[in-house]
Amino acid sequence: MDFRDGAHKFSRFIVAIGDLWLRLLWYFLQIIVSTWYSIVVVGNLLESYFISRGVLEKYKSHHSEKVQYLAIVIESEEAYQISEVVKLLKWLDSIGVKNVCLYDMNGVLKKSKETIFQNLKNAKSIEEVSQVVIHHAPVHMTIEFLSYVDGKEAMAKAANLVFVENMTRHNFGELDAQILLEPHLNEALQIVGSKGPEPDLLLVYGPVRSHLGFPAWRLRYTEIVHMGSLNFMTYGSLIKAIYNFTKVRQNYGK
Repeated sequence: MDFRDGAHKFSRFIVAIGDLWLRLLWYFLQIIVSTWYSIVVVGNLLESYFISRGVLEKYKSHHSEKVQYLAIVIESEEAYQISEVVKLLKWLDSIGVKNVCLYDMNGVLKKSKETIFQNLKNAKSIEEVSQVVIHHAPVHMTIEFLSYVDGKEAMAKAANLVFVENMTRHNFGELDAQILLEPHLNEALQIVGSKGPEPDLLLVYGPVRSHLGFPAWRLRYTEIVHMGSLNFMTYGSLIKAIYNFTKVRQNYGK
Protein backbone atom coordinates (compact mmCIF):
# COMPACT_ATOMS: atom_id res chain seq x y z
CA MET A 1 0.00 0.00 0.00
CA ASP A 2 2.91 2.33 0.83
CA PHE A 3 4.39 1.77 -2.64
CA ARG A 4 1.06 2.50 -4.34
CA ASP A 5 0.53 5.64 -2.27
CA GLY A 6 4.04 6.84 -3.10
CA ALA A 7 3.56 6.20 -6.82
CA HIS A 8 0.21 7.99 -6.75
CA LYS A 9 1.73 11.02 -4.98
CA PHE A 10 4.66 11.05 -7.41
CA SER A 11 2.34 10.96 -10.45
CA ARG A 12 0.28 13.82 -9.01
CA PHE A 13 3.52 15.75 -8.43
CA ILE A 14 4.57 15.22 -12.06
CA VAL A 15 1.14 16.35 -13.28
CA ALA A 16 1.28 19.46 -11.06
CA ILE A 17 4.77 20.33 -12.35
CA GLY A 18 3.62 19.84 -15.95
CA ASP A 19 0.53 21.99 -15.37
CA LEU A 20 2.72 24.69 -13.80
CA TRP A 21 5.09 24.71 -16.79
CA LEU A 22 2.17 24.92 -19.23
CA ARG A 23 0.73 27.87 -17.32
CA LEU A 24 4.12 29.61 -17.29
CA LEU A 25 4.53 28.97 -21.01
CA TRP A 26 1.05 30.37 -21.70
CA TYR A 27 1.73 33.52 -19.65
CA PHE A 28 5.11 33.90 -21.37
CA LEU A 29 3.48 33.71 -24.82
CA GLN A 30 0.83 36.25 -23.73
CA ILE A 31 3.58 38.64 -22.61
CA ILE A 32 5.41 38.24 -25.94
CA VAL A 33 2.25 38.83 -28.00
CA SER A 34 1.18 41.80 -25.85
CA THR A 35 4.65 43.33 -26.05
CA TRP A 36 4.79 42.87 -29.82
CA TYR A 37 1.31 44.38 -30.23
CA SER A 38 2.29 47.36 -28.07
CA ILE A 39 5.44 47.91 -30.13
CA VAL A 40 3.41 47.79 -33.36
CA VAL A 41 0.83 50.24 -31.98
CA VAL A 42 3.49 52.66 -30.77
CA GLY A 43 5.34 52.33 -34.08
CA ASN A 44 2.17 53.11 -36.04
CA LEU A 45 1.43 56.10 -33.82
CA LEU A 46 4.94 57.47 -34.29
CA GLU A 47 4.76 56.89 -38.06
CA SER A 48 1.37 58.58 -38.20
CA TYR A 49 2.75 61.54 -36.23
CA PHE A 50 5.74 61.93 -38.56
CA ILE A 51 3.47 61.67 -41.61
CA SER A 52 1.21 64.38 -40.20
CA ARG A 53 4.23 66.61 -39.63
CA GLY A 54 5.48 66.02 -43.17
CA VAL A 55 8.73 64.47 -41.98
CA LEU A 56 8.48 61.34 -44.16
CA GLU A 57 9.08 62.50 -47.72
CA LYS A 58 7.49 59.59 -49.59
CA TYR A 59 4.04 60.29 -48.16
CA LYS A 60 4.02 63.86 -49.50
CA SER A 61 3.14 62.63 -53.01
CA HIS A 62 0.10 60.45 -52.33
CA HIS A 63 -1.73 61.08 -55.65
CA SER A 64 -5.19 61.23 -54.10
CA GLU A 65 -6.76 61.76 -57.55
CA LYS A 66 -6.45 57.99 -58.07
CA VAL A 67 -9.13 57.53 -55.41
CA GLN A 68 -12.10 58.58 -57.55
CA TYR A 69 -14.65 57.23 -55.08
CA LEU A 70 -13.95 56.54 -51.40
CA ALA A 71 -16.29 54.67 -49.06
CA ILE A 72 -16.15 55.00 -45.28
CA VAL A 73 -17.82 52.39 -43.05
CA ILE A 74 -18.31 53.47 -39.45
CA GLU A 75 -19.61 51.28 -36.65
CA SER A 76 -23.02 52.64 -35.63
CA GLU A 77 -22.11 53.42 -32.01
CA GLU A 78 -19.13 55.48 -33.15
CA ALA A 79 -21.19 57.12 -35.91
CA TYR A 80 -22.89 59.25 -33.24
CA GLN A 81 -19.62 61.19 -32.93
CA ILE A 82 -20.57 63.61 -35.69
CA SER A 83 -17.76 66.04 -34.84
CA GLU A 84 -15.21 63.30 -35.52
CA VAL A 85 -16.94 62.37 -38.77
CA VAL A 86 -16.86 66.02 -39.88
CA LYS A 87 -13.16 66.23 -38.99
CA LEU A 88 -12.51 63.11 -41.09
CA LEU A 89 -14.37 64.58 -44.05
CA LYS A 90 -12.44 67.85 -43.78
CA TRP A 91 -9.20 65.90 -43.82
CA LEU A 92 -10.31 64.06 -46.96
CA ASP A 93 -11.26 67.34 -48.60
CA SER A 94 -7.85 68.83 -47.79
CA ILE A 95 -6.14 65.73 -49.19
CA GLY A 96 -8.11 66.05 -52.42
CA VAL A 97 -10.68 63.25 -52.20
CA LYS A 98 -13.89 64.63 -53.71
CA ASN A 99 -16.35 61.72 -53.83
CA VAL A 100 -17.19 60.02 -50.54
CA CYS A 101 -19.78 57.46 -49.43
CA LEU A 102 -20.62 57.36 -45.71
CA TYR A 103 -22.12 54.12 -44.38
CA ASP A 104 -23.27 52.78 -41.05
CA MET A 105 -25.70 49.93 -40.42
CA ASN A 106 -28.35 51.84 -38.46
CA GLY A 107 -28.48 54.97 -40.63
CA VAL A 108 -27.11 57.27 -37.91
CA LEU A 109 -25.07 59.26 -40.44
CA LYS A 110 -28.00 59.60 -42.83
CA LYS A 111 -30.14 61.05 -40.04
CA SER A 112 -27.36 63.52 -39.28
CA LYS A 113 -26.69 64.62 -42.87
CA GLU A 114 -28.04 68.16 -42.31
CA THR A 115 -25.64 68.67 -39.40
CA ILE A 116 -22.76 67.31 -41.47
CA PHE A 117 -23.51 69.61 -44.41
CA GLN A 118 -23.82 72.61 -42.08
CA ASN A 119 -20.24 71.98 -40.98
CA LEU A 120 -18.98 71.32 -44.51
CA LYS A 121 -19.57 74.39 -46.66
CA ASN A 122 -17.75 72.80 -49.58
CA ALA A 123 -19.88 69.64 -49.80
CA LYS A 124 -23.02 68.55 -51.62
CA SER A 125 -25.25 65.48 -51.51
CA ILE A 126 -24.93 62.97 -54.33
CA GLU A 127 -28.58 63.64 -55.19
CA GLU A 128 -27.65 67.22 -56.11
CA VAL A 129 -25.13 66.28 -58.76
CA SER A 130 -25.33 64.19 -61.90
CA GLN A 131 -23.39 61.01 -62.61
CA VAL A 132 -21.37 62.91 -65.22
CA VAL A 133 -20.17 65.42 -62.67
CA ILE A 134 -19.12 62.69 -60.22
CA HIS A 135 -16.55 61.25 -62.60
CA HIS A 136 -15.04 64.60 -63.56
CA ALA A 137 -13.66 65.66 -60.19
CA PRO A 138 -16.03 68.46 -59.08
CA VAL A 139 -14.61 71.40 -57.13
CA HIS A 140 -16.84 70.49 -54.19
CA MET A 141 -17.01 67.28 -52.17
CA THR A 142 -19.85 64.92 -53.09
CA ILE A 143 -21.23 62.78 -50.25
CA GLU A 144 -23.49 59.73 -50.47
CA PHE A 145 -25.22 58.38 -47.35
CA LEU A 146 -26.04 54.67 -47.04
CA SER A 147 -27.30 52.28 -44.39
CA TYR A 148 -28.03 48.57 -44.16
CA VAL A 149 -31.70 49.20 -44.94
CA ASP A 150 -30.79 50.82 -48.27
CA GLY A 151 -28.92 47.73 -49.40
CA LYS A 152 -31.64 45.41 -48.15
CA GLU A 153 -34.39 47.35 -49.89
CA ALA A 154 -32.35 47.62 -53.10
CA MET A 155 -31.81 43.87 -53.23
CA ALA A 156 -35.51 43.22 -52.52
CA LYS A 157 -36.58 45.59 -55.33
CA ALA A 158 -34.06 44.10 -57.76
CA ALA A 159 -35.07 40.53 -56.92
CA ASN A 160 -38.75 41.41 -57.34
CA LEU A 161 -38.02 43.03 -60.72
CA VAL A 162 -36.12 39.93 -61.88
CA PHE A 163 -38.97 37.69 -60.73
CA VAL A 164 -41.68 39.76 -62.44
CA GLU A 165 -39.76 40.00 -65.72
CA ASN A 166 -39.03 36.29 -65.70
CA MET A 167 -42.64 35.37 -64.97
CA THR A 168 -43.88 37.73 -67.70
CA ARG A 169 -41.46 36.33 -70.27
CA HIS A 170 -42.55 32.79 -69.54
CA ASN A 171 -46.26 33.56 -69.23
CA PHE A 172 -46.21 32.59 -65.56
CA GLY A 173 -44.72 29.22 -66.47
CA GLU A 174 -41.49 27.59 -65.39
CA LEU A 175 -38.81 29.98 -64.08
CA ASP A 176 -35.50 30.30 -65.90
CA ALA A 177 -32.65 29.70 -63.43
CA GLN A 178 -30.18 31.52 -65.71
CA ILE A 179 -31.90 34.84 -65.01
CA LEU A 180 -30.27 34.92 -61.58
CA LEU A 181 -26.77 35.37 -62.99
CA GLU A 182 -24.78 38.40 -61.80
CA PRO A 183 -25.18 40.50 -65.01
CA HIS A 184 -28.96 40.27 -64.78
CA LEU A 185 -28.94 41.22 -61.11
CA ASN A 186 -26.63 44.17 -61.81
CA GLU A 187 -28.99 45.31 -64.56
CA ALA A 188 -31.94 45.06 -62.18
CA LEU A 189 -30.07 47.07 -59.53
CA GLN A 190 -29.29 49.70 -62.16
CA ILE A 191 -32.95 49.92 -63.14
CA VAL A 192 -34.15 50.41 -59.56
CA GLY A 193 -31.47 53.09 -59.10
CA SER A 194 -29.37 51.28 -56.52
CA LYS A 195 -26.27 50.25 -58.46
CA GLY A 196 -24.21 53.30 -57.53
CA PRO A 197 -20.50 53.95 -58.09
CA GLU A 198 -18.06 51.24 -56.98
CA PRO A 199 -15.58 52.60 -54.39
CA ASP A 200 -11.90 52.32 -55.20
CA LEU A 201 -11.05 52.23 -51.51
CA LEU A 202 -13.14 51.42 -48.43
CA LEU A 203 -11.99 52.49 -44.96
CA VAL A 204 -13.52 50.72 -41.96
CA TYR A 205 -13.66 52.60 -38.66
CA GLY A 206 -14.73 50.45 -35.72
CA PRO A 207 -13.68 47.55 -33.50
CA VAL A 208 -14.36 44.79 -36.07
CA ARG A 209 -12.71 44.02 -39.41
CA SER A 210 -15.93 43.90 -41.43
CA HIS A 211 -17.72 46.05 -44.01
CA LEU A 212 -20.82 45.72 -41.75
CA GLY A 213 -23.31 45.06 -44.54
CA PHE A 214 -22.09 47.61 -47.09
CA PRO A 215 -23.73 46.63 -50.43
CA ALA A 216 -21.58 43.73 -51.63
CA TRP A 217 -22.41 44.31 -55.32
CA ARG A 218 -20.47 47.58 -55.11
CA LEU A 219 -17.30 45.99 -53.73
CA ARG A 220 -16.12 43.83 -56.63
CA TYR A 221 -12.71 45.51 -56.99
CA THR A 222 -12.63 47.60 -53.83
CA GLU A 223 -9.56 47.67 -51.59
CA ILE A 224 -10.69 47.39 -47.94
CA VAL A 225 -8.56 48.77 -45.08
CA HIS A 226 -9.38 48.52 -41.37
CA MET A 227 -8.49 51.82 -39.68
CA GLY A 228 -9.31 50.99 -36.06
CA SER A 229 -11.59 52.99 -33.80
CA LEU A 230 -12.86 56.41 -34.91
CA ASN A 231 -11.78 57.69 -31.48
CA PHE A 232 -8.13 57.13 -32.38
CA MET A 233 -8.14 58.22 -36.02
CA THR A 234 -5.20 60.31 -37.16
CA TYR A 235 -4.45 62.37 -40.22
CA GLY A 236 -1.25 60.43 -40.76
CA SER A 237 -3.00 57.04 -40.87
CA LEU A 238 -5.44 58.43 -43.43
CA ILE A 239 -2.59 59.67 -45.63
CA LYS A 240 -0.84 56.29 -45.28
CA ALA A 241 -3.96 54.33 -46.30
CA ILE A 242 -4.45 56.46 -49.43
CA TYR A 243 -0.74 56.35 -50.26
CA ASN A 244 -0.62 52.54 -49.96
CA PHE A 245 -3.68 52.24 -52.20
CA THR A 246 -2.14 54.38 -54.91
CA LYS A 247 0.95 52.14 -54.90
CA VAL A 248 -1.03 48.94 -55.48
CA ARG A 249 -0.77 47.67 -59.06
CA GLN A 250 -4.26 47.14 -60.48
CA ASN A 251 -4.52 44.65 -63.34
CA TYR A 252 -8.21 45.21 -64.10
CA GLY A 253 -10.32 47.72 -65.92
CA LYS A 254 -13.57 49.38 -65.00
